[in-house]
Amino acid sequence: MKVIRQAEQTARAGTTFTGPAQVTPLLPAQPDSGLRVTLVSFEDGAVTYWHEHPGEQILYILSGEGRVGNGQEEIRVSAGDVVHAGPGEKHWHGAAPGRSMSHLSVTTVGPPIWYDEAPE
Repeated sequence: MKVIRQAEQTARAGTTFTGPAQVTPLLPAQPDSGLRVTLVSFEDGAVTYWHEHPGEQILYILSGEGRVGNGQEEIRVSAGDVVHAGPGEKHWHGAAPGRSMSHLSVTTVGPPIWYDEAPE
């Protein structure tokens, strides 16, 4: 069993976003290619770059209003919604225009593969 204290969780500015976002790793990969949990907070309209995961990704929307897209559709999401992206599904996610949004990201298998900027 492992306990990670709040003092061990350090937020940093995101580097693969179209606007301001804070990324706080809550649980590093267990083991290196295993489960990881991250808190991500997006400011006004900020979204991730296009990306895909070698494993699955679950997003649990904690607060605010957001949006997710996969090139075929863009869907609005809000607190309490859950989003599932399958292995290799190219997508993006973040805050709705004029809104902020925070979510927990749970991933498996390894880090994402990043591409170009998504729509703002």
